[in-house]
Formats: sequence, structure tokens, C-alpha cells
Amino acid sequence: MAKGSKQFDRRKVRLRSRIARESAGRPRLTVYRSGKHIYAQVIDDAHAKTLASASTHEHVEGERDAKTKTYNVAAAADVGKRIAERAKGAGVKAVVFDRGGYLYHGRVKALADAARESGLEF
Repeated sequence: MAKGSKQFDRRKVRLRSRIARESAGRPRLTVYRSGKHIYAQVIDDAHAKTLASASTHEHVEGERDAKTKTYNVAAAADVGKRIAERAKGAGVKAVVFDRGGYLYHGRVKALADAARESGLEF
């Protein structure tokens, strides 16, 4: 196993334990980042349901052209805005941010900042 994956797993476990202690019944905004896409979900752990979701796949299907990139900071910010709008539509105003072991930098930070600017509290 590569060194990076062990560190990622340690960060993920540490983050999930902190979220479990501090969540106070709030839904969890989870981020998954792949090489080409970024995904976000608002999950209610108490009822094991996904309340809202958004990803760059929607961006590709809706506005496909040769210059549309799904793996940059601008695309991640667009996903952050969409997840905040959908969460507010589902009646969620405050969430706990679960970065899933990823460093709070680049696309993950852009998604979180855009969600905050769109009115989601965390």
C-alpha cells in the first residue's frame, strides 16, 4: 500500500470520528473527488437518506462543449452553488462538512466556499 493512501485513510477516520461527536443532529455535506469529477451529497445519517446531491456530471450533460472542464476549481465552485441551492430546497440550512480525507485545498475548498456563499452554514 502506498504511503499516501495510509495517510488518507488516517485523515478520513480522524475526520469521521470528529464529525460523529460534533454533528449535533445536522446533516453531513460529503465530498468525493476523482480525477475528472467532483461529487457532493447532503446526507441525513439519522435516517440514512441522501437529501440532496450535485456533481460535475450534470454540468457535462447540460452544457457539453469542447472547452467545458469538469476537473478545475470553477467547476467545483459550480457544484458548491448547486448543492447549497438543493439543500435549501430540501429544508437544510446548516450542515457538517465532511471532506472525506481530502485536504482542504483547491477543488474541495472551492466547493465549500461556494456552498457557504450560497447560504449553507457550516
